[in-house]
Amino acid sequence: MRRTYHPPDYRFLGAVLVLLFFGIVILTSASSVVALQKFDDSYFFVKRQLLFGVLPGIVAMYIFAKLDYHVMKKLSFIIFVGVIGLLLLPFIPGIGTSLGTAAKSWIAIGAYSLQPAEFAKLGIIIFLAAYMSQIGSKIRNIKEGFLVALGLGMVPICLVILQPDIGTVSILFAVLYAMLFFGQAKYRHLLLLALAGVILFFVMIWAAPYRTARFTTFLHPELDPLGQGYHINQAFLAIGSGGFFGRGLGHSLQKFAYLPEVHADSIYAVMAEELGFLVALAFLFLLLYIAFRGFVIAKHAPDSFGKLLVSGIIAWFMIQSFLNIGAMVGLLPLTGVPLPFVSHGGTALMVALAGVGIVVNVSKQTST
Repeated sequence: MRRTYHPPDYRFLGAVLVLLFFGIVILTSASSVVALQKFDDSYFFVKRQLLFGVLPGIVAMYIFAKLDYHVMKKLSFIIFVGVIGLLLLPFIPGIGTSLGTAAKSWIAIGAYSLQPAEFAKLGIIIFLAAYMSQIGSKIRNIKEGFLVALGLGMVPICLVILQPDIGTVSILFAVLYAMLFFGQAKYRHLLLLALAGVILFFVMIWAAPYRTARFTTFLHPELDPLGQGYHINQAFLAIGSGGFFGRGLGHSLQKFAYLPEVHADSIYAVMAEELGFLVALAFLFLLLYIAFRGFVIAKHAPDSFGKLLVSGIIAWFMIQSFLNIGAMVGLLPLTGVPLPFVSHGGTALMVALAGVGIVVNVSKQTST
């Protein structure tokens, strides 16, 4: 197939860069108090975000925007094996660490730590896009296509379940489901998979008492406001006290040791408190605009691999964003999922920007 190249979708790229800049501003404000308390430096988390997230992420985005995305199709199996290898590292004594969380999902290399599951999010999209574009309509055959794709996608998910990290499992499973949907699997197969996913979710909750407590708190946050319900109630207080116009940038009260994880999964609540309902709503519209531009790019991609690749990446961004925001406003249980491009996390931001580079790359190509 002969391909021609044209300028990338600058509207998509511009919207992502606006989101990235806005995220740095919000992180600077939200993390200042906890950074000063823990590290005697108000800008500690922002410096790490710039050094380990933005800088390598921009480089990765540039490389993937320049490198023909078809190369990834040829390397998809190697990428998949690499993802499996990375997900096995947290189980190795001396390398894997929990960093104070319930899940042993990190690996430590000297003073630097990273979460292999972040690479799995992009890796599983690349591999499944390559595989499903290769088998084509066979995905509609439950034995020859659907179950094989599902089984391959479940390999990294099962490794994350063993860590265990229910938040990342939710994202990976939702991304896998989205890939099967975009690959045009039969609706009845997708329905059965959705039911299996719900059963798996409740099994994981039942298997750990702290998850059961979290889910009970989600249903009745008012029952234990100083215990299991503390986090969500403080988030409600932050969002509610922001009103329409907010307290003003930098003037959050909840970030003063009241709201947990203000630099990570609670950052949307701080945003709403400081900038108000209108900006928090505008943030949602920015996410939807990015999704819209992304799916337009997917629609006009020159081949099925490009369509699946872009659709999967956009689905990942939106699924993770709305899992985070949904938890903060009480629509979903708390799972500790960070907000893409906004929450602190160098590895997550670097991989997300690499994904943006891939979308930009596809947007430059048309088939003739």
